[in-house]
Amino acid sequence: MTDVLDHWIDGAPSAGTSSRTGDVFDPARGVVTKQVRLASSADVDAAVAVASKAFTEWSQASIARRQQVMFNFRELLNQRSGELAEILTSEHGKVLSDAAGEIARGQEVVEFACSLPHVLKGAMSEQVSSDVDVYSLKQPLGVVGVITPFNFPAMVPMWFFPIAIATGNTVILKPSEKDPSAANWMAALLAEAGLPAGVFNVVHGDKEAVDAILEHPDIASVSFVGSTPIARYIYETGTRHGKRVQALGGAKNHMLVLPDADLDLVADSAVNAGFGSAGERCMAISVVLATDAIADSLVQKITSRMSTLKIGDGRRSCDMGPLITREHRDKVASYIDTAADDGAAVVVDGRGTDVDGEADGFWLGPTLLDHLPTTSAAYTDEIFGPVLSIVRVSGYAEGVEIINAGPYGNGSAIFTNDGGAARRFQREVDAGMIGINVPIPVPVAYHSFGGWKDSLFGDAKAYGPHGVDFFTREKAVTARWLDPSHGGLNLGFPQHD
Repeated sequence: MTDVLDHWIDGAPSAGTSSRTGDVFDPARGVVTKQVRLASSADVDAAVAVASKAFTEWSQASIARRQQVMFNFRELLNQRSGELAEILTSEHGKVLSDAAGEIARGQEVVEFACSLPHVLKGAMSEQVSSDVDVYSLKQPLGVVGVITPFNFPAMVPMWFFPIAIATGNTVILKPSEKDPSAANWMAALLAEAGLPAGVFNVVHGDKEAVDAILEHPDIASVSFVGSTPIARYIYETGTRHGKRVQALGGAKNHMLVLPDADLDLVADSAVNAGFGSAGERCMAISVVLATDAIADSLVQKITSRMSTLKIGDGRRSCDMGPLITREHRDKVASYIDTAADDGAAVVVDGRGTDVDGEADGFWLGPTLLDHLPTTSAAYTDEIFGPVLSIVRVSGYAEGVEIINAGPYGNGSAIFTNDGGAARRFQREVDAGMIGINVPIPVPVAYHSFGGWKDSLFGDAKAYGPHGVDFFTREKAVTARWLDPSHGGLNLGFPQHD
């Protein structure tokens, strides 16, 4: 009998009320390994009721107590990160080393949350008027919802819940139903770290659970990462129901390569950023804008490196694993035909790649397209798979024009040894994250992650200072402690004297 993964509510697994379940696959084998429960709106209601009750005590807990839980969680995660990596590989398909890297980047935000006693300090102005002081407090929102994607089932939840918990909120996490087990594993680890029951809850599900979170009157905010159409829906629905929303959407990230760049570094970076995690990264480089002077040489170098990649089961010694589902693999593969029909050259075709894995796995090898027209759907769409495209440009100006013409503004990179060009690029490109000779410019945890344009809905990025502000409300206090010489009644409008 196939195992069924329950929700995690009030500090323990919970079957909930819904009889609906979904399949969870091992992508490298192409087989169902378990079922996951799909919550009803009543299940979401139950989780919110528990979280609301827990908020009363947790929001009043000392900062020192919250900090200690985060420290404990950090230590436990360091000790047992190998367990979590194996879960990620078994349900997402990414290779173990990539899974370990994902956990490490999530751990950075946990460590940032350990520093929140400093960040949560308010400001004070003494004697703003006679015997009057003004100071500010940062206080939690209440119950917060977090809806996360399949591509980073550990890291992306850790972008949000450590900060939410450390600032005194309680959390309802709705992870992707495609690879849900990491969420329950982290919930159990938080309980072991001393987090009170009800502060962190996991509700598995599909659109019914998402809509219940977006519409629930007792959920104060929603954080989301996913495709742009869904991010727009999350933002519009959540804000219509009176919530704060941070919704990070899709991307089409470009790498502009100038003639003076180190082409060996560029080729390494393009392969790493294009095919890591099978291209299922919102920060993957999907388009290389190669200046005409170096394009032929760069294509040759990238092709040579691609030939050395080993594709297969992430639990073996491989460089790249499968895609998350058979349907997604087929959709990504269809763009290869689309590109060819639109006039692109298929330099490396990942279909039919030899793999070190079972035949029924959801395989698609690294693919390289050259001379891709910017009118092709293979260029305009977010493919979210191991397809790297070369678009040839005359120089810097045309490259920047192409980047800025697109609807997305998540991340962009430039490779050059010209400091002046790099400085212009960081100022002129319409993107929220910029890399200079860095292909995946994901900020460290004490800065904030997020894009521009259709890559971000709402005005709050993830983690860092934006994360702290998103999960807190500022309260200004104006105080006067009177002495015996106060002046008595005065019905006039208060003035600063």
